[in-house]
Amino acid sequence: MPSQPVRSVRRTVRVAAPAHVVYGMLADAPRWPVLLPSYVHVERMDFDGARETLLAWEFQDGRVRSSRLRRTLRPQAHRVDFEQDDPAWPGDTVAGSWSVEPDGAERSLVTLWQQTPNAPANAPAGPDGLDADTAGRLARLREAAERWDRLDELLLAFEERMRVEGPAELVYDFLYRVEDWPELLPHVDGSSVREDRPGTQVVVLDTAAAGAGFAAGPDDGAAGFETVRLCFPHAGRIVFKETAPPAPLTAHSGEWSLVPDESGLTVVCAHRVLLGEEPLEAALGAGALPVDARRQVRERLGRESRQTLRLAKWHAESPVRRLRQGRGGSRR
Repeated sequence: MPSQPVRSVRRTVRVAAPAHVVYGMLADAPRWPVLLPSYVHVERMDFDGARETLLAWEFQDGRVRSSRLRRTLRPQAHRVDFEQDDPAWPGDTVAGSWSVEPDGAERSLVTLWQQTPNAPANAPAGPDGLDADTAGRLARLREAAERWDRLDELLLAFEERMRVEGPAELVYDFLYRVEDWPELLPHVDGSSVREDRPGTQVVVLDTAAAGAGFAAGPDDGAAGFETVRLCFPHAGRIVFKETAPPAPLTAHSGEWSLVPDESGLTVVCAHRVLLGEEPLEAALGAGALPVDARRQVRERLGRESRQTLRLAKWHAESPVRRLRQGRGGSRR
């Protein structure tokens, strides 16, 4: 039986960023969700300083797909070799490499080579083809890397914490059942949830954009924001990423995590934000500066997180209080 041909693609783009900066972005995979639009979450499973295994989730064409990457980092050569078990190519492994060459002091040439064995000879080079995938990944990397000298100003990370004296299962249940939030949270007016696979949610939340600190819609009313959520109940974690966050945000990802101890648990909501570079006046008003955007984003997301945390706390602690009261009454 004749073997199917190997499909191979190599593309190179010029990037207005130093080679070491571009290589650093490629090597720092856990930061991809806030820098590269398609990535929802990247989990490093093991790392020995040169070789690593990653689990990566991406959102493309309205669907979440996961893959396992085995990578070898070669910092001296500014090169990353990889093998990716990708459901987009059933039964095959996509192999390839990223390489970065200096092109002057503050420019570089970035090459992505990918190949997959046993690709059907008549497979179309359309939107889902390997060639389009290669070009798209290079374009997204270039866009992120060319912000390199402004990232300290544009990136923002913070978290909100709340102590809960109640079962972790009840807290997680509240955070998971996002379809119930419109009845409980003041900043959520409506929600729809699609769960194609258990624990993988695509959520659209209608929130009160007016008065939220960001730009409101044309009718100054509720705005629907799509969020992808990956739920890990046994680890007490829900990872999320907005697919098209409102201005002045360009990217917004984060995680709900439950940290138990002897007497209860601490619930943490962490946010990672990348601000846009477009004129801020349209989103925040005349004369707005990046520092204003950072403050307003921090205030709005922090306020919404605290509201959710307080309701999760109430949801978990109320049965405990009723149980204690019932036991107290029986002793009387």
